Amino acid sequence: MAAAAAKIAPSMLSSDFANLAAEAERMVRLGADWLHMDVMDGHFVPNLTLGAPVIQSLRKHTKAYLDCHLMVTNPSDYVEAFGKAGASGFTFHIEVARDNWKELIQSIKSKGMTPGVSLRPGTPVEDVFPLVEAETPVELVLVMTVEPGFGGQKFMPEMMDKVRTLRKKYPSLDIEVDGGLGPSTIDIAASAGANCIVAGSSIFGAADPGEVISVLRKSVEVSQNQS
Repeated sequence: MAAAAAKIAPSMLSSDFANLAAEAERMVRLGADWLHMDVMDGHFVPNLTLGAPVIQSLRKHTKAYLDCHLMVTNPSDYVEAFGKAGASGFTFHIEVARDNWKELIQSIKSKGMTPGVSLRPGTPVEDVFPLVEAETPVELVLVMTVEPGFGGQKFMPEMMDKVRTLRKKYPSLDIEVDGGLGPSTIDIAASAGANCIVAGSSIFGAADPGEVISVLRKSVEVSQNQS
């Protein structure tokens, strides 16, 4: 089975929201594979960010893969709107979808989006196994390496046990990590088996964002070649 390709996904939450189209274009030009869109409802997490109208506006300006992470209490309420808006990936939280994840995955796929599942730091990794092994499975697991809801938090290295477990069990799965990722923490995440790397302040706050994207990618590729 081929290793899942390295994908670097700058978190647009750290970009200049007043110039979102230009920021998206700049990230793609600098080598980003995906654009990570943090969707927060002010309920599942205390912060309130962007919704389907922003995705729809951005979609008119970019062909990039819009990797949407929905930190929301009722993800099924958002599927149709995000599908129409042009979201590429739709990642929901297992903590709010324990009873309806089968229907949710079907619904996401029916709208032409790639289904993914995320878990908070306190949620056991075993909770997502049934979703990866389902008849209609999720295609990505997002391991939060900080508590969801705010940018700029410190990376939690103990979350790498979840990544290692997933990678050993599912060699070709897209495993995404989000929270506190940058040049100083990428090697531990990459060596654990993460291949989709979300990074916000470490990319947007850098003097040379393109260099950071390239460092992140190289770390994933080196780790994959060693495994």
